Amino acid sequence: MNKQTALLGDISPQEFLRDYWQKKPLLIRSAIADFEPPIDGDELAGLALEPEVESRLVIGQDWQLENGPFAEQRFQTLPPSHWTLLVQAVDLWVPEVAALLERFTFLPPWRLDDIMVSYAEDGGSVGPHFDYYDVFLLQGSGQRRWQIGQVCDSNSPLLADTDLKILSEFNATEEWVLNCGDMLYIPPKIAHHGVAIGECTTFSVGFRAPSATDMLDDLATELLSRGLAPNYLTDPPLTPEMATDKIPEAYIAKIRSLMLELLDDDQLLAQWFAQYMTEPKYPMLTDITGEQRRASIDCADTSGGRRYFNNGLEQD
Repeated sequence: MNKQTALLGDISPQEFLRDYWQKKPLLIRSAIADFEPPIDGDELAGLALEPEVESRLVIGQDWQLENGPFAEQRFQTLPPSHWTLLVQAVDLWVPEVAALLERFTFLPPWRLDDIMVSYAEDGGSVGPHFDYYDVFLLQGSGQRRWQIGQVCDSNSPLLADTDLKILSEFNATEEWVLNCGDMLYIPPKIAHHGVAIGECTTFSVGFRAPSATDMLDDLATELLSRGLAPNYLTDPPLTPEMATDKIPEAYIAKIRSLMLELLDDDQLLAQWFAQYMTEPKYPMLTDITGEQRRASIDCADTSGGRRYFNNGLEQD
């Protein structure tokens, strides 16, 4: 049995992708049998002291947010319960955490964002929320109670008194307690809420999900950088009746045609998309992290990346 098959329990990668991926949650007991978490709470706190490492604290039952890096003294003044430390991209800093990615080779490597690791004391959580990306929640040490709820979208009401995007309404439909080595897959837009039972660690393997507006913004930057010959808007057939303050629908059709003509270049789109989706998470730190592009698209030149792909910080 190979690692990826073992990770999914009795379900094959083909079955998982067909029946669960971006469709419905899946609980996998003993996804990694005899799992030995490669990092503990003290080591995670040590990472959170470093200015190059992205970290956060979520404290109290009202989920107050603090951003790192933190001073060592801060960890000595935290309450005995109801707090969580979250550290992004631990796979870049700890090779043993990065090795977990070998179990996810049934998914395109360029879809991967990072492995975020959290440590929580009893009752610690980041609140009920949803994400627009796929995430696998692998339980490390201790236990965490997970609840899943309704399907959400941009209109789902959020609490107003916290910097986190926490749902003001959460209707739990299923609940499980995860032990070390258990894993829960959560597809996009599914509400979920995890609460530590005692102290625990959780490894969140997240996959990138860019929005259409983010992609258009980045693509526009790419097109401008290429110095393409401009193609200007021309008028549709005009009549005196069209000389009003209202923009005629014929102009909208012209604009749409002009934009689609600009996008009608598969090679250009492939080159841009490969660059966009494999941009190092922290391009300014590649000398330290050694992060490389994970993949390229056939016939695409992915050299010369420009910016950090920002999918937003994971909240799990």
